[in-house]
Amino acid sequence: MTETHATLGPNAPVFPPGRYGHRRAPRRRRPVLAALLALITVAVLTAVSVRLYRQYGDPAYDAQVISYGDITDKQVVVDFRVNLPDGGSAVCVLRARDHAGAEVAREQVPVTAAPGQRQVTVRHRLATEARPFIGEVVRCRPAA
Repeated sequence: MTETHATLGPNAPVFPPGRYGHRRAPRRRRPVLAALLALITVAVLTAVSVRLYRQYGDPAYDAQVISYGDITDKQVVVDFRVNLPDGGSAVCVLRARDHAGAEVAREQVPVTAAPGQRQVTVRHRLATEARPFIGEVVRCRPAA
């Protein structure tokens, strides 16, 4: 059966009969499958977000570097402030990097707040393998 102008839409191209093969019927759309894939994607992204927040994003253990100084070939002194829950304790990871960005020291520093105290200021000397350029707090997490 050949197509006539009556069976084609107004904007459909007209091809010579038998020249380009048979026209395919339009595929059925599967909205249920698309919705299911979207739902699975949202669930996976939510699970990943919750896991990363628990690992890195607890605002109760927020740390800020106040200053770093006393830089020599073998050390840097880092002053930092940690927000803790009332009377809580944490373990903060400090590191020093050289001018090229390579890590020259890393150390875990325990921090404990006195009862009624929610913010602790700490001064820590970080021994390095080479001359550091910067001292920083990578993260703080609850002490186990």
